[in-house]
Amino acid sequence: MRIDVEFEDRVGIAQEVLALLAGRRFNVTAVEVTPPHIFVDAPALTADSWRDLCAALLGLQGVIAARSVDILPGARQRLHLDALMAAMADPVLLVDDQGQVLVGNKAAALAAGVVTDKALAGQSLARLFGDAVLQRELVDSGFVSPAREVLLRGRPFQLDSSPVSDDGRAAGGVLTLYAPVRLGERMHGLQQVGSFDGLIGDSPPLRDLKARALRVAGVDAPLLILGETGTGKELVAQACHQASSRRAAPFLALNCAAVPENLAESELFGYAHGAFSGAQRGGKPGLLEMADKGTVFLDEIGEMSPYLQAKLLRFLNDGTFRRVGGDRELKVDVRIISATHRDLAQMVDSRAFREDLYYRLNVLHLTLPPLRARGDDILALARHFVARASAQGRRAQPQLTEAACRALRAHAWPGNVRQLENVIFRAVTMSDRPLLDAADFGLEQAGAEASSPGEALLPPDLPEDWDGAVAALERALLARLYPLYPSSRKLAARLKTSHSRIATKLRRYGLG
Repeated sequence: MRIDVEFEDRVGIAQEVLALLAGRRFNVTAVEVTPPHIFVDAPALTADSWRDLCAALLGLQGVIAARSVDILPGARQRLHLDALMAAMADPVLLVDDQGQVLVGNKAAALAAGVVTDKALAGQSLARLFGDAVLQRELVDSGFVSPAREVLLRGRPFQLDSSPVSDDGRAAGGVLTLYAPVRLGERMHGLQQVGSFDGLIGDSPPLRDLKARALRVAGVDAPLLILGETGTGKELVAQACHQASSRRAAPFLALNCAAVPENLAESELFGYAHGAFSGAQRGGKPGLLEMADKGTVFLDEIGEMSPYLQAKLLRFLNDGTFRRVGGDRELKVDVRIISATHRDLAQMVDSRAFREDLYYRLNVLHLTLPPLRARGDDILALARHFVARASAQGRRAQPQLTEAACRALRAHAWPGNVRQLENVIFRAVTMSDRPLLDAADFGLEQAGAEASSPGEALLPPDLPEDWDGAVAALERALLARLYPLYPSSRKLAARLKTSHSRIATKLRRYGLG
């Protein structure tokens, strides 16, 4: 039985309580004194003997109450601590001031390859990680040191340390290990990953895009997204990730045009310890490791260097790669979604892009319609951006006049949705009136550059140039005939041209 004796604090009362138990020959296995309470664990104490002992305890000077309890506070606290440690997904180690493990959780035992977390107790950090320098550095720094990468049974982890102090003196430290994918989850948690609800509009081209995107989102294969600059390729990639079976894992992105080749390589594949001067001690995981079981989005894939194209091709073939400067093969499960505004098929013909990589990336593909082809979506997007800009500027939301709507519909929008958003934001910011008119958007100059004033009366989806007109005609022709001749060979025979040409055109226009 476990008992709680409440008392008024005075010298010797705890000794008198224990003397009563000893006089009745009860073996005491645990005692906790937290004034005004004494907690005692006496296993042989029964309910019958407790009545007599309780009366004797209440007879002691200063004893206020005596009662039985189900568990001692210290044992309850240890149970809570064990439950907390067991619930932590990342490996956690508590070590003393000499670098010896005192406690580890189940995740740490699993990472270290031992049977239970109890087997970790007593091991040194030098033995656990196979790195005597690491233990010495942590102990000498008082466990106040920058995060670094360590290897545990050949697996990389990012190690964070925090000191445990006793009156300002380092009494040990808490070490937390993060697997690369856990770092990716933390990065992913900072992002606002969009869904198909974020694709605003209800025009036929957008409805068709959403239907096709929903179909390819659930297929676990590489996806290539084509479209002009500013059409929302990354938003579509995020939506496909959210609609896939990988939605619970990270979505991480790399813009291949925004970083130089050597930096892009280390960002994507990571680097090993000592790979180059200034490299982080122990190395650094890349996006592929951090996105394991998730998705990596490679924007502007057409700008990737030939060297990185070859390295990416090898990863797509078998899922393995090496870090920069590393000698170990790493294997991860990552879906690659890529995007570009360039004509990759033409780049392949001109040998500016690897043909084998093109076919590996283009297993599934989506072609995003330009904003000028989306009709009334322009006004729906404009009103959405007006509301957002008004909220950011903390002002009343202005309304669009009829002239403003006509100007927005008539503009060609070469920069697509991104350009529209910027134009709306500038207009809302610079105007204090309750109505936004056509003049507020600054589109007159663009309209004046047209070949004649009468162009403002032409349909807004009219192609801008000869190439655009030819492409529109080709797409319309193929879209009409392909259902009647449902194979590239039959369609090529109907149009009296080569099979390869028809196959290329079908892929380019997203019809195949």
